Amino acid sequence: MNSMKHKYKLLIFDWDGTLCDSVSRIAHCMQEAARLNNLRVPTFDEAADIIGLGLREAASRLFPDADEQMVGKITASYSEYYRTKNAGPSDFFPYVIEVLNRLKQSGYQLTVATGKSRAGLNRAFKASNIDDLFHDSRCADETASKPDPLMLAELLEAFNVTADQALMVGDTEYDMDMAQRINMPRLGVSYGAHHADRLSKYNPVACIDCFSEIRKYI
Repeated sequence: MNSMKHKYKLLIFDWDGTLCDSVSRIAHCMQEAARLNNLRVPTFDEAADIIGLGLREAASRLFPDADEQMVGKITASYSEYYRTKNAGPSDFFPYVIEVLNRLKQSGYQLTVATGKSRAGLNRAFKASNIDDLFHDSRCADETASKPDPLMLAELLEAFNVTADQALMVGDTEYDMDMAQRINMPRLGVSYGAHHADRLSKYNPVACIDCFSEIRKYI
């Protein structure tokens, strides 16, 4: 592809549920964090629904009666269990690595906007050995959690592009919502945490069923 013909200059990807097949792992770890703190264990669907939010925001939404101290215990339990009892990298969805490599070679700027912590994303990068694919990233603990669009605004500023020159790719309402708030085009994926019907409410460019389909829309 000729870079002069690119519809978008900056591609911004969510991580969990969009690039990485980690929804089940995250939901299981959140359920275990509830058990460890003697709280009602959320259903799988309840735990999966908060994927994409920052960890503290996710815990507060799942356990609305928890005070700040309990939220801290929940997030600590989650992080510890995720790192130690559920170790190892999650798999990528089909075609993700191949397509990302092709997009980078074609001249796109590739970035990540995620609800993970910086430490968590750095571990994922290192375990997967693909951090050199991305030009930049933003994590929930170093900016505002989704659906606040601050992380998108920061990436736009970093690359000196306007919102209409970027595309947000994600699997949750939080991804679609934050992009819509700053009039950034958005592309949903149907295979992650939230059903395609939920994503369609935010008027995405499209909602794809396989990551390789992204090439049709950029």
